[in-house]
Amino acid sequence: MSGEERLRLLPWAGSDGRRCYLSTDEDGSGYVSQLADEVEVVQLAMGARLAERSEAVLGRRGNAASPLRPGELRVLAYGLVEALRDAIRIAESRGERAARHDQ
Repeated sequence: MSGEERLRLLPWAGSDGRRCYLSTDEDGSGYVSQLADEVEVVQLAMGARLAERSEAVLGRRGNAASPLRPGELRVLAYGLVEALRDAIRIAESRGERAARHDQ
């Protein structure tokens, strides 16, 4: 890899669950880089909607008219864990790119 090439952590995992990287010397204008940017936007938006939904569901606690079901909490928990993993991966990727840009 030359001094101009960069590795970008992509916002999705490979089929084996391992991290995916894009080797590029581009300025982020390539097809896969743009696709990754779009996926990050979708992931963050989905995480925000899930957080809002979770607040609404958890706000029902103690309301006898609509008690929480264990399955509902489990689904929320799995979704929140996935959204948190996505957000951490995005933050790590963006942090690495920002650090290289500052150099």
